[in-house]
Amino acid sequence: MTNVLITFPIKEKFRQELTGKFPQVHFDFSDSIEGAGDKKVTVLVTYGSDLTEEILEQLTDLKWVMVASAGVDKLPLEKLGERAILVTNVSGIHKTPMAESVLAHILSLNRALPLIHEQQKQKVWEKMKSSELRGSKALILGPGAIGGEIGRLLQAFGVYTIGCSRSGSVHDGMDEDISFEHITERLPEADYIISVLPSTPETRWILDRSHFQRMKKTAVFMNFGRGDLVKEEVIVEALQQGLIAHSVLDVFEQEPLPVESPLWDLENCTVSPHVSALSAKYVERALEIFKENLQVWLAENGEFKNVIETKRGY
Repeated sequence: MTNVLITFPIKEKFRQELTGKFPQVHFDFSDSIEGAGDKKVTVLVTYGSDLTEEILEQLTDLKWVMVASAGVDKLPLEKLGERAILVTNVSGIHKTPMAESVLAHILSLNRALPLIHEQQKQKVWEKMKSSELRGSKALILGPGAIGGEIGRLLQAFGVYTIGCSRSGSVHDGMDEDISFEHITERLPEADYIISVLPSTPETRWILDRSHFQRMKKTAVFMNFGRGDLVKEEVIVEALQQGLIAHSVLDVFEQEPLPVESPLWDLENCTVSPHVSALSAKYVERALEIFKENLQVWLAENGEFKNVIETKRGY
């Protein structure tokens, strides 16, 4: 018997779909990982943060962890690897809401929407400067499924897109692709530096002060990937010293962002509470990938989607 524990709430219609489609599977919709050690769980469906090393030791029957997130950096990956436990994620389902979030912020800044909103509150009728996207350049760190969709939308607005990845291989939605080794030399020409990189040993703290010193003073830096891409103090310094024009941050070194953080009060910084991937269709899309993989699991035949290499972290 395959025992599946889902540790986050899902709608009743999704519960019925799962039990109806897979009658041979026992589903536990406890919405919590507490007490999981006594349930002989073979498959764990989780957002990831609740699976600690201590709990993992209790799950002696566990064979597969399905993470309903793209990032798996909160998982005890080393221990999972040692036990050869299958780890999969839902990479790809975030591309639509995240790409739309990035585009919304860029258009908002270019068309001076924050200033328009502020002037309305103050009942001020005054023209303001605005710009357009056509003819600009975007350097996209992490041109995978999400980065590729961001690139595709930006290309529709006449933006030249440069994808930057570990390998530098060709990606959809990019006019050009480079490797991490060439970030420094291309930064001076980028109007938008957009990161959707996951947290891995290769990407942690990959940007430092020297990178911001090479950016245009009119550039916008955007981080929608993970908060350990660059130290917060580096971003604060860059904004305070005018090394860049603006920063849009959806992820942070510490979350929730502490109230004492200078980022809250900087006029040239947009603080977003890690919401760019949220969508009413999030859980539905995640469960579709889970159902496909569960069919492979039960048939013991076929290839799993979105398998994570525990040593690499992606």
